[in-house]
This record gives sequence, structure tokens and C-alpha cells, in this order.
Amino acid sequence: MSNKELLTSSYDFTLPSELIATHPASPRDSAKLLVYNRKTDQITHAIFSDFENFIPKDCALIFNDTKVIKARLFGHKPSGGKIELLINKALNAYDVNVYIRGKVKVGTEILFDEDLVATLKELNEDGSRVVNFSACGAQLRFEDILPIIDKIGHVPLPPYIQREDNIEDKSEYQSVFAKAEGAVAAPTASLHFTPEQHKRVCDKFPHAYVTLHVGSGTFKPIETDTITDHPMHSEYYDISPHAKELLDSNIPILSVGTTSTRTVEFYVRNPHATKGEANLFLHPNNKPLRVNHLLTNFHLPKSTLLMLVASFVGLENAQKLYAEAIKEKYRFYSYGDAMLII
Repeated sequence: MSNKELLTSSYDFTLPSELIATHPASPRDSAKLLVYNRKTDQITHAIFSDFENFIPKDCALIFNDTKVIKARLFGHKPSGGKIELLINKALNAYDVNVYIRGKVKVGTEILFDEDLVATLKELNEDGSRVVNFSACGAQLRFEDILPIIDKIGHVPLPPYIQREDNIEDKSEYQSVFAKAEGAVAAPTASLHFTPEQHKRVCDKFPHAYVTLHVGSGTFKPIETDTITDHPMHSEYYDISPHAKELLDSNIPILSVGTTSTRTVEFYVRNPHATKGEANLFLHPNNKPLRVNHLLTNFHLPKSTLLMLVASFVGLENAQKLYAEAIKEKYRFYSYGDAMLII
């Protein structure tokens, strides 16, 4: 492998701003689909509604059933100063890792609607914070705050969308099979499925669900010169018994999204752990061991997600595929178009 594949700068590219998708395709399966066949080195341009026609025979699909929570909260300090808080993930029953816009000291209370209060407990070196939530003086477990933030919170759209969330985003920034609450970013390859298409695919192919609660670290660009020096973020995962059964078999796997891929590949490297924290970084020097095919979107420059794509196809092919997508005016990022690697 060349040194180029380990240089962060190799994963940079210029994207015309008009190709950043700020709204979802409507209907969902009208998005474009770029299909890349590694055996023939052939690129096919299609529409996502044709996705099942390209799925290799005799393979199983793995979906991520995580559900995006309304993780963006607007509150204020007792003094009146405005604060924006973004929930990142639960650390345990009571401690929650968050990002806060605004100056706050340890011990500060942040007040929200519905009598919700966040008390700052720790400051972390990476810029995140640890808070505990309470209401009416009683400390709340993480699962207890979910119905409250569903009332008062906002959909945590990625920063590059550059607009406020709206009523459409509540349903559109969520897969049709989302179930397990906890993500602060959507597993975006899943967003292309309509209920009808999801049913068609599941009727035709063996399939199973894993859960990986996507954290805000998924958007963080790599800041080290060499990709292997990057400290990979961790996210909570859970492998269902049916998914474990499929993963322990010899059936080829098509992973729907980078999040499903990371979950499967972390499990394969840690076969006795069906739940916990996954921090696997896939790149050309750490290729997939179990996932054979990948459905994904088009990702940010210098992101771990782009490097995951390169772990399947190599750096040069990843660059070629992205150049082709830009030339053909594919829409990029969370609400953008899709790519299938077979």
C-alpha cells in the first residue's frame, strides 16, 4: 500500500456548494444511485428505486435501526444568558456527554422549557461537557429525558445544511425502520428507503438489524497529517440475536450504511461482545473482514467515512468515484444521493 493512502490530504476534494443537499429527495427513493462493480470496474448510474435489482444474489442485508433524538436544545442560564446544548451520547444512566455553545462553569445550571435542568458536571479536553439532567428537583435517567426533549428539542441537522430544522425534518431525517432512540445523526444510507421498498427488499433477502447510536463525532474531520494518528470516536452499539446469527454464518453481507459496517466489523473483531462501545476506524490499512458489499452516501472531505469507503475500493478508486459523482452532479452528504459498492 502506498503512503498516499495514509495521508489525510489524499482524502481532500473540492465540492461545489450547490451539490450539498439541504433537503431530502422526494420521494425518498427518487435519489440517484451510483453502482460500482469492483470485479468489472464498471460504474452504473441508476435511481434508488432500482436498488434491489443490483443486490448480489445470496447475500443478507444488515440495517441500523437507531432513531435520531431531538438532541439540539435551547435554554438559558439563571442570569438570562442564552445557551445552546447538543446532546452527544449517554455515558451511563445519569451522565450525558454534550456540546455547549456559550460560556459555562462546572456547577452551572442551564434551564429549559418543561422544567428541564442540565447541571454541568465536568469539562472535557476535547471540548465536550458532562451534564446531569433533572426536573422538579429530581435527577433524571437518560431514558426519562427522551420524551421531554421530544417536546422541546430540535432535530440535530448536520452543520453543513446551514438552516434551521423544520416539521419535514422530524420525519425525513429518520429511517422508516428507526426504532432504538439514541442517535444524534441519522444513518444516512437508510434514509433512501420508502416503507414499500424496505418491505420489498426484506421480503426478497435475509436481513437483520443492529443498533449503533451515531454520535456527532461522525462529522468531525481528521486533523492529523496521518490518518492512523486520528483518535476515533466511540459510539454505543447492540447486535440483535438474529444479526449475530447472520454474522456468525458464511452468508455474504451487504451493509446498509457506514454505521452498520462499523458495528459488524467491530463485532467480528470482538466476537464475544454483542453490545458496548465501538470505536473501529476502517481505512485502506484496516480493511473490512466480514462485510462484502456497501450501500452508502457521499461523504465529507477528510472524514473517517470517506476513508471507510476507501477501505472497500482503495484510495484511487474512491477518488475516481467521487470525481464521477461530482461530474454527474450527484447530491452529497446526509440528504444526498447514494452509492452501492458490490
